[in-house]
Amino acid sequence: MSSDKSAAAAATAVAVAVATLPSVDLCKGVNGLDKVVLREARGSSAEVYLYGGHVTSWKNDHGEELLFVSSKAIFKPPKAIRGGIPICFPQFSNVGTLEQHGFARNKIWTIDTDPPPLPTNPTSKAYVNLILKPSDEDLKIWPHRFEFRLRVALGPGGDLMLTSRIRNTDEKPFSFTFAYHTYFSVSDISEVRVEGLETLDYLDNLQNRERCTEQGDAITFEGEFDKIYLGTPTKIAIIDHEKKRTFVIRKDGLPDAVVWNPWDKKAKAMADFGDEEYKYMLCVESAAIEKSITLKPGEEWKGRQELSAVPSSYCSGQLDPEKVLQSC
Repeated sequence: MSSDKSAAAAATAVAVAVATLPSVDLCKGVNGLDKVVLREARGSSAEVYLYGGHVTSWKNDHGEELLFVSSKAIFKPPKAIRGGIPICFPQFSNVGTLEQHGFARNKIWTIDTDPPPLPTNPTSKAYVNLILKPSDEDLKIWPHRFEFRLRVALGPGGDLMLTSRIRNTDEKPFSFTFAYHTYFSVSDISEVRVEGLETLDYLDNLQNRERCTEQGDAITFEGEFDKIYLGTPTKIAIIDHEKKRTFVIRKDGLPDAVVWNPWDKKAKAMADFGDEEYKYMLCVESAAIEKSITLKPGEEWKGRQELSAVPSSYCSGQLDPEKVLQSC
């Protein structure tokens, strides 16, 4: 079969698989890149580009965008998309010998039409399963065979859930680091605080990853910020005072959390980031960085992140981090 016919057959198979899910559409995005649009019955939605397995949009049932994507983002391989939820694998940042944040965010993923069973909310039909396997080119720079399965799903209440399953299909062990590099949309970075990370140890990326301990107060922002928090709780809250909105991050299998904002100087130095856009975004990333994950042949790792956005008025006792996280 010719490559054109093979591509056409693959496209038809994907279209048929997607067509069986009434809340899922496969269409063209920026620069003709394929994307999957998920819609939940109550009105929330999400968009996932096959390039990078990259979530670029998450809207609530009022149509408000909850993720930040730069107006200067370059939707053109091999450049990673600036914003949304890039997937950092098999390396976070420059912690290793690979390119920044690894290669998963720069590869074309495929829709997985027959994934292994994964528990899901039976009332939600808005989800897509993607898969990434290493190419010959990938094996030259990272010589390990794997299957990376990603499920992106919308819950009935509009929650966004990402579940990653990475299986070692090689004959030897391998190790990796990982992060969901989530860019949240905020009203004004100076009006935002993060709760749930108080008193924890962190590695300060602005000080050569010096190990420090966070003070007892909620985290607020007055300048460039880039820290890897260690041994973090399963829930973290981002409270946006101006929008009266609280993001709640629930995570499993991801012990670390990165908090990042480039501020003005670094924003101006990035070609794919607007000079003033740092004011309207905050990255809080569920991650496994300090201790790399090692898989023996045949072993599988799972890392899950669930994002919720609720009015801050729902979170009673806002000045008490424990109460905020318990009530949300």
